Order: sequence, then structure tokens, then C-alpha cells
Amino acid sequence: MEIHYAILVIHLILGLSLVYFATKAFKKTKYPPMALLAVGFALIVIGDTIIGDIVEVFGENMIGEIIEEGIEIAGFIVLILAIKRS
Repeated sequence: MEIHYAILVIHLILGLSLVYFATKAFKKTKYPPMALLAVGFALIVIGDTIIGDIVEVFGENMIGEIIEEGIEIAGFIVLILAIKRS
């Protein structure tokens, strides 16, 4: 179980680093698709790591899974918009 938490922490650190660098790139360039990239990556990290583990702690229920997957899908949609607008 401890290795699960270690992997989760690494996943969260790398995901949030990606969001940080995308946000930093947007602030530097003021290029709107970069802001969308930051939002998309943030939604994916939040949905997969944070919401996913909250759902896991409270037990596997369908509503929690739907919320987790919905947030991740929204993140992917925002990433697609960012790519299409660049």
C-alpha cells in the first residue's frame, strides 16, 4: 500500500509540474491556447489523481466514477480545443 502512495505522490508532482510550466508559458507568451493547455492538464490531473483517490477512499461507486471520468473527459476536450486553436 505504501508504494501506491509513493506512486501517487510522484504522479501528482509530475502532473502539477506540467500545469505549472504550461501556466508559466502562457504568462510569458500571452498565447491563449497555452492557457487552455494549462486548464486541460489541470482537469486531467485533478480528475485522475485527486478525485480518483477520493473516490477510491470512499469505495467504488458509480457516481464517483462518473464524476472522475467526466472531469478527465472535460480536460481532454479542453486540450483538443487548445490544439485546434494553435
